[in-house]
Amino acid sequence: MSLAIVTLKKGEGRLLKSGGAWIFNNEIGSITGSFQNGDIVLVHDFDGYPLGRGFINTNSKITVRLLTRDERQEIDDAFMEARVRDAWEYRKKVVDTGCCRLIFGEADFLPGLVVDKFSDVLVVQSLALGIERWKEKIVKMLKEILEEDGIRIRGVYERSDVKVRRQEGMELYKGFLGEEFPTLVQIEENGVKYEVDIKDGQKTGFFLDQKYNRLAIQRLCRNAKVLDCFTHTGSFALNAGIAGAASVTGVDASALAVEQATRNAELNGLSQSVKFICEDVFELLPKLEETGEKFDVVILDPPAFTKSRSSIKNAVKGYREINLRAMKLVKDGGFLATCSCSHFMDYELFTKTIGQAAKNVHKRLRQVEYRTQAPDHPILWAADESYYLKFYIFQVCSER
Repeated sequence: MSLAIVTLKKGEGRLLKSGGAWIFNNEIGSITGSFQNGDIVLVHDFDGYPLGRGFINTNSKITVRLLTRDERQEIDDAFMEARVRDAWEYRKKVVDTGCCRLIFGEADFLPGLVVDKFSDVLVVQSLALGIERWKEKIVKMLKEILEEDGIRIRGVYERSDVKVRRQEGMELYKGFLGEEFPTLVQIEENGVKYEVDIKDGQKTGFFLDQKYNRLAIQRLCRNAKVLDCFTHTGSFALNAGIAGAASVTGVDASALAVEQATRNAELNGLSQSVKFICEDVFELLPKLEETGEKFDVVILDPPAFTKSRSSIKNAVKGYREINLRAMKLVKDGGFLATCSCSHFMDYELFTKTIGQAAKNVHKRLRQVEYRTQAPDHPILWAADESYYLKFYIFQVCSER
């Protein structure tokens, strides 16, 4: 079967040529041959030089997602199985696989596909039309590969209920892939137990990317008074509690999240030391400052304040405001853990924003460490979208 050929304009494809996987609609000079959206196409440079093969979708601004740089490579079952097997072998070496992200889209060379493993359950998210056609086959392969290592998956749930699918011309969907099973799943991470709601929780139900960042705050929290802002289902708060914090207050604006976090505290026998309140963090922090509250450790794990370049200015204001407020609440010599999960709030801008906040409140920051997402969310160089989580731990000192 002869494939359609996508030819780039002269001077375009810089991202692709530097190691990225995306070709945008404004980079394409011509498309020759017949195809349906979701099909595999050949990609050529303006002069006919072969650049590889990928999925095409003219509904999307990302018109081609490259799968291989070898234009002779067949995209068949054997190809997909090799990619899935590589992803699993990588996880076995770099991360605790009890709960982890098994497939992270472009960074695992399977563009548009996310698969998370929560104990013996998989949660799948399909974000691109080309990979949608392979989704069920890939899940089957994954289950068989895990079975080889004695891991039996008892159920698979799909969480393709994200707006980005509309940009691909796809409907939003969530539901079981195969047999039904209870969608509240108990997991354990860093010695902390959680009840994960894979059906109605945010994203795929639990944020696995902060796994080792949560572990990193444990050593700071023994006998400490801790404030965990944007606690979601209580993960940082519970890591502080399990490490022996004297008291932990977790804050979230979602009543459902606070309810789940409270149940998670009970699950770990931490109800006495770890408490959760339903409040808007932006409103609460000034109130705590007014009453003279001080904490040994303050943790900021906000949702992404920006999902596009156009709203970056407002995001900077938001990050500066919460970091400034948090620094005021940290005892002299106490610690601040702060992060951003927005890809558009890059390392340089995030670092600069925290520096401005510290200057505004006359605090000096001593960097304990800088971290990113856990290695089951690998950062693929040249695929900027795969590097999104920035995480700092500082000691906060009064100017002296």
